[in-house]
Amino acid sequence: MSHTAHIRSHRKPRRSASTLAMRAGVAGGVLSTLAVAGASGSANAAEPVTQTLELPTLTADLAAQVAQSADATQQAAANYELRAERDAAAAAAAKEAKADLAEAKKKAAAAKRKAAEEARQEAAERASRAAERATLSASVDTGSSSSSSSSSVEVSAGVSTSTATGSAAAVVSFVQSQVGDAYVSGGTGPNSWDCSGLVQAAFKQVGVDLPRVSQDQSVAGTQVSLSNLQPGDILYWGGAGSAYHVGVYVGDGMFVGAQNPSTGVVLKPLSYDPPSGAVRVL
Repeated sequence: MSHTAHIRSHRKPRRSASTLAMRAGVAGGVLSTLAVAGASGSANAAEPVTQTLELPTLTADLAAQVAQSADATQQAAANYELRAERDAAAAAAAKEAKADLAEAKKKAAAAKRKAAEEARQEAAERASRAAERATLSASVDTGSSSSSSSSSVEVSAGVSTSTATGSAAAVVSFVQSQVGDAYVSGGTGPNSWDCSGLVQAAFKQVGVDLPRVSQDQSVAGTQVSLSNLQPGDILYWGGAGSAYHVGVYVGDGMFVGAQNPSTGVVLKPLSYDPPSGAVRVL
């Protein structure tokens, strides 16, 4: 027997494998729990930072983009609306211009028809007056009675038994001296005349400046009645201010006037072509 056999051994008893495995499992579980808790704690600690820093930044950027997109959409809508208004205004203006053009053409056509009708009427009136004058002239020149013969002689000779005196006598003498001259439209002498050119030249002999055309000469003096004529009065045919022919009364119911291209300047009785009115200048 050993000398140490009576001494109790201090070696710890051998642990079994199952006990060691159980303890290792518990330790592993504890460590796993701590790891999960640590990870969870880390995640929970980081989350407020993400919410505090990153989320507001994304939200602000998104809001800015939405606002910018809304502004662009609104501007595009305004541009489309403005373009539509301009197109509508242009269409309305074009329509109005077309209507105005049609109206102008209509008025121009009406004015043209009216002018043509007035020209035809005036030509017909002139032809009628010319025919009447030719007939009366032939009647005066070829009459069989002694009074007609005497009148014809006076007409062809270009004289009348006027009782005019002073300036009126000078006017009467001048127009009578032109009897037989040619009629030319726009003529002012000395050998060819139109009606107002002859009258103007006659009164110029006594220092009276008359207007050039018959319309103005018909209102150049004081209106007088055809029943109260005096030698030297200006006779007119047509309306006062719109006369188309003038002549000079020379007395004895006679007048001198540049009538037309076929007759020239003639001395005729008032009945040959009764005037519309008269004015007295002298």
